[in-house]
Amino acid sequence: MTSPASTTKRPLGVAMIGYAFMGKAHSNAWRNVASFFDVPAFEQTVLVGRDPAGVKEAAAKYGWAETATDWRAVLDRDDIDIVDICAPGWMHAEIAIAALAAGKHVLVEKPLANTLAEAEAMTAAAQAARAKGVQSMIGFNYRRVPALALAKELIAEGRVGTVRQVRAAYLQDWLADETAPMSWRLNKETAGSGALGDIASHAIDQVLFLLGDRVTEVSGRLHTFVERRPGVDGLEDVTVDDAAWATLSLASGAVASVDVSRVATGQKNSLKLEIYGDKGAIRFDLENLNELHFLDATAPAREQGFRRILVGEPGHPYLKAWWPQGHIIGWEHTFTHEIRDLLTAIGTGTPPSPSFEDGLEVQRILNAIEESAAAKSSTIPLARTTASEGA
Repeated sequence: MTSPASTTKRPLGVAMIGYAFMGKAHSNAWRNVASFFDVPAFEQTVLVGRDPAGVKEAAAKYGWAETATDWRAVLDRDDIDIVDICAPGWMHAEIAIAALAAGKHVLVEKPLANTLAEAEAMTAAAQAARAKGVQSMIGFNYRRVPALALAKELIAEGRVGTVRQVRAAYLQDWLADETAPMSWRLNKETAGSGALGDIASHAIDQVLFLLGDRVTEVSGRLHTFVERRPGVDGLEDVTVDDAAWATLSLASGAVASVDVSRVATGQKNSLKLEIYGDKGAIRFDLENLNELHFLDATAPAREQGFRRILVGEPGHPYLKAWWPQGHIIGWEHTFTHEIRDLLTAIGTGTPPSPSFEDGLEVQRILNAIEESAAAKSSTIPLARTTASEGA
């Protein structure tokens, strides 16, 4: 096993595996983070992909020094210290476990894995590596939206009081057209699940992140509206869900509803969050990610009402590094913040957040939703696992 990157004097070498949608977003973050934040020195050393021509073209666009098609060979290199996994979910476990065993710090896109068993194995590997100074993090980038980071601060400060109810809805429509083609995201073997793992994982992570709570009981339902889609050789079976619904009971006594869909016509990328407490409330919509709406229920009744906070002040989370006050930022900045936090954690030797344990907790909830849906109306209690208790 190579030495952890935090002990080396040279710039940290980064290898990124995968260069499609998430690879593009992560590459943008790697390319820009040092221009705005003070982070340990690093180099975009190698981009890894299966297609030699495709990965070479992507590397030239995204600023990677070289390319490779064999991720296993890359893990053997002494000049690689960080592995950023942007490959499809079915590859997460194998790559992450191997990278951690090789002494590489690991960032992996959400959801952590395709199955609960894979997530547990990855978390156990992360815990063993952490004892040797090797860090790992899961990419729930919406934790890095400044408005949501501010929402967490307000909730922690007691500004909404005791949280009673949360509504989380993540709606998209890129599969609303029944002629939209088949892809790996619509096959359970490669994707694990559909809207459930793809976007419900984000919504559920926000519930846990904002409240600092844990889920104790789950009731869920899944549905596939378009069961066959055009593929290379004709119509193919869709084996994942188009939409999912869940009710989550939390240890604090709060109840959260989760509603996600990839066939919600007219909704492009709308993550809406509503948090209701006995002293106030918070609303957020990702399509207006620079705004947070806050209601102070302790004010006189005639003065009450949601007020819009433009989260663009230097005192707001992450924003001191960017533009003059009130100048808004975008979706891509969340990944820059994510890379900033990862590099800072590696530089200080501090375990970054969200951890693989956090990813495992979300995976347990996703799994319970699937079990509840399969049982048709059963409520599924969440038992604790050894890996999740080791956080």
